[in-house]
Formats: sequence, structure tokens, C-alpha cells
Amino acid sequence: MLALWDLQKTLPICGAVLMAALALGGCSSQLADLAPADAPPRAREPGSYLPVHDLPPDRDQAIIPLEQRAKIEAELAAARDRQAAAAKDAK
Repeated sequence: MLALWDLQKTLPICGAVLMAALALGGCSSQLADLAPADAPPRAREPGSYLPVHDLPPDRDQAIIPLEQRAKIEAELAAARDRQAAAAKDAK
């Protein structure tokens, strides 16, 4: 009777340990294999520094034209003034 009770107690524990080991074993896959296909290749020298002065392409052009930027800034300033007035009225 004692041996049957020990088996009933240890069997679920062994099963849980086995399932945890299998689940953790699945996490050990190589993360480098999961990189997208269009990712740039890795550097051959692991200790090399990234180039600091190399800028991404198209950084010389303004992202937003100056006229549109002025319009956006004016709209934001008007919204800020409306919120300040609404907060002042709420007090």
C-alpha cells in the first residue's frame, strides 16, 4: 500500500519535470537563425565598433517642407493655447 501511494505521488512530479525540461529545451534554439532574410550580414570581427560618421541615406533632404512645418507648428501652438484656456476656465 505504501509503494502504491509513493508511485501516485512521484509519477505526476516526474511528468511535470519531464514536460518542463522539454519546454525549456525548445527555448535553446539559435536566435541568429530567426533573423529576417533582408537583414544585413553580421560583422566578421566580433569586437569591431559601428561606424559613427556614416549617415543613413537621404538624411540630407528635409523630411517635412518648411511651409508644412510652419503650418504644423502653428496648429500645435493654437491647440496648446486652447488647452490652456480650457484649463483656466475649469479652475
